[in-house]
Amino acid sequence: MPWIIFSTPLAIIAYFLIWFVPDFPQGQALWYLLFYCLFETLVTCFHVPYSALTMFISTEQSERDSATAYRMTVEVLGTVLGTAIQGQIVGQADTPCLQDPNGSALASEGTNHTQSATSLKETQNAYLLAAGVIASIYVICAVILTLGVREQREPYETQQAEPMSFFRGLRLVMSHGPYVKLIAGFLFTSLAFMLVEGNFALFCTYTLGFRNEFQNLLLAIMLSATFTIPIWQWFLTRYGKKTAVYIGISSAVPFLILVAFMKSNLIITYVVAVAAGISVAAAFLLPWSMLPDVIDDFHLKQPQSHGTEPIFFSFYVFFTKFASGVSLGISTLSLDFAGYQTRGCSQPARVKFTLKMLVTIAPIVLILLGLLLFKLYPIDEEKRRQNKKDLQALREEASSSGCSDTDSTELARIL
Repeated sequence: MPWIIFSTPLAIIAYFLIWFVPDFPQGQALWYLLFYCLFETLVTCFHVPYSALTMFISTEQSERDSATAYRMTVEVLGTVLGTAIQGQIVGQADTPCLQDPNGSALASEGTNHTQSATSLKETQNAYLLAAGVIASIYVICAVILTLGVREQREPYETQQAEPMSFFRGLRLVMSHGPYVKLIAGFLFTSLAFMLVEGNFALFCTYTLGFRNEFQNLLLAIMLSATFTIPIWQWFLTRYGKKTAVYIGISSAVPFLILVAFMKSNLIITYVVAVAAGISVAAAFLLPWSMLPDVIDDFHLKQPQSHGTEPIFFSFYVFFTKFASGVSLGISTLSLDFAGYQTRGCSQPARVKFTLKMLVTIAPIVLILLGLLLFKLYPIDEEKRRQNKKDLQALREEASSSGCSDTDSTELARIL
């Protein structure tokens, strides 16, 4: 909780300054690099303990799964809210695209420059307004989290004198086979969906020609994901988490193939966006719901090792950030090599082809690799149920031992 409390105000300030345009023309790139890195660092200080709280609000697997489903539903809902707020506020500002400079007339150059400067100022103000609204929501949610959640410890952990050192815990965690296989599969599937999300707006604008619809298409994807997370939660409790992973994440492949071959049809694009949201929901929920099972398996094999939950969750978050960085790097370099023109009204054919590859073929390959790695993940439903029974026995043993110790201490005090 202290990490969440102290990182929140600083993260809000850094987030607002990301969208602020400084007056000095020199060094603006350094300004954005500094505050973007600062914001990512601070939001990680929020996200890691926030995610790890799943292990500290209950000792029951079913309750942790339910909490994970609620958490991911609200996270996707927050993404929907952020997409709606920023997309609709910024969408009201008319940001003109830049025509080919060789085809512009000299007589209209001054007028076009004035109109462009005015539109650019309106866009800057729109981004600041959206940042202020989102920062306010950030504060409200952090206050609710801080006041509404109480941490609990495992009974057998309370008997330990102190947690193990970070580096020893890190060595044990990273040598735990199920965890390594899970984060490897999670890395590839996360990278696949981040490539789609990161390039979808440009793909809609230039490849499909829907310049004024991309924010609504993104909203359709995230709304679909929000409403289908409870369905996936029911599915994984009924048929198992590994089955849900295979079906949920692989269901994106047919729609990505359809996107690769379809023409510019807005209705079909919306249908594909809604269908893609179903797979996005599975990608959001299922890997996170499998992590508590891995931690339980680790506790059974290393019963004397406690305080390692933040290490599990922090490296899970690390690989999410790593996938995001790799996605941005691949996208930026690929578009730069293809000849992408910033704010251009149109793009070369190579750029349109590159965007199609980034949104369709590359994610399909990454999804298939991720599913292959999930196949190696050893904790199925039978193993999970056995772990649950063994953990329950360990807790009961710890509770009886704790009671005996308490009785002995009280008897000694009386004597």
